[in-house]
Amino acid sequence: MGVGSFIKNEFSFIRGNYLILIVSWILMDIGMEMPAPYFQQYVYALGGDIFPLALGIIGFANYFAMAFVAVPGGYLADKFGRRWLIVTMTFGLALCYLFFALAPFWQLTAAWHLVLIGTIIQSLCLIYQPALFAMVQDSVPSERRGVGSSLINMIHGTFNTPGTVVGGILVVSLGLVAGMQSVYLIVMSLFIAAAIWRVRLKETIVNGEKMRFRYFISHYPQAIKESLGVWKAVPRSVFWLFVVQVLTMLGLAVTNVINAIYARDVLGIAQSQWFLVYIPMLIIMVLASYPIGKMVDNVGMKVPLAIGPILLVPSMLLFVGGNLFSIMVSMSLLGLVTLFTMSSAMALSACLVEPNKRGKVTGGVNFIGYILTGVGMLLGSFLYDFTPQLPFYLTIGLVFPIMLIILLRIPEPKTEDRKY
Repeated sequence: MGVGSFIKNEFSFIRGNYLILIVSWILMDIGMEMPAPYFQQYVYALGGDIFPLALGIIGFANYFAMAFVAVPGGYLADKFGRRWLIVTMTFGLALCYLFFALAPFWQLTAAWHLVLIGTIIQSLCLIYQPALFAMVQDSVPSERRGVGSSLINMIHGTFNTPGTVVGGILVVSLGLVAGMQSVYLIVMSLFIAAAIWRVRLKETIVNGEKMRFRYFISHYPQAIKESLGVWKAVPRSVFWLFVVQVLTMLGLAVTNVINAIYARDVLGIAQSQWFLVYIPMLIIMVLASYPIGKMVDNVGMKVPLAIGPILLVPSMLLFVGGNLFSIMVSMSLLGLVTLFTMSSAMALSACLVEPNKRGKVTGGVNFIGYILTGVGMLLGSFLYDFTPQLPFYLTIGLVFPIMLIILLRIPEPKTEDRKY
């Protein structure tokens, strides 16, 4: 088989909704990581350095708002369809970046408060996330789920990399505040373009009733009831997979909220060099995405699921007392943790959960995961002020219960159990 035939056969599933989502992710990913390397420093420059736990409060509010909409997001995606939520809320996400760009001009209270407001509104717009993941699962053939999930990660890594570099260059060239304002305006433009492109999506859930804004409130009690009840209708291993996912989210949140400040103030990494640590991580994610996806499809899902948390330990140890090079290695390992965990978890969930329950399961995972992520960010910010190294050691400690659950409670699904 020639190279052309191999590529055509291997990636023939990239069409329709999945192709539309890939193009929109490319646009969004170019912009999404542009402000990421210097977000923590930006908040500090807007007055966050003189208010205890400012970063932790923003992180907690971010994920608490995401948790608030996660459950109804999954319910609405399964009951009324995916497309309306995805398209409408992508436009909302785009416009929220104005809050970040205009924050330095805010005079009524501390400037970082406008970042907080923008973060909360943007998080509420992420009610579409369960619909997005459900549409991906609806659109990718069962025998290509590992590759399909990894391809998403590869796209994120490929197009996040230039965004990180461009964002870093703008900040270094224009200064922290002016550079970040320019970055946020560029990100907003890219997100608007992605939202316009997503109008092409076709609905995968056929339902005669159209979505209305009032359903966000009126269906909330029913959404909570059905999202809690869905765990009785899925295999027990799906529940334990949920526990692994939310504990992993907690462990990553504890350190992600302070890693840039820790590198600058404790390890002495120059602010102008910080964006460089993202580049090898994103390159590694690009190179490793396809092999990891094939591993999930051909070897199984349990082994890659277990590799993820194992790699988290050396990643944290290399960061906590490191230099610029060891932090680059640490961040690269962190990228592999994300790839192994996401690819295996998405494939495992998709083959065990019925299509009309996927939105609710994803919503449940996001609900608890976002709450724990918010708590983790608040906790990480608090522990950093107490002893800067503690967040990293806490993350290492969480690896042990995660590994026990994977080894003892999540079996590799047999062929007859892979129903969907």
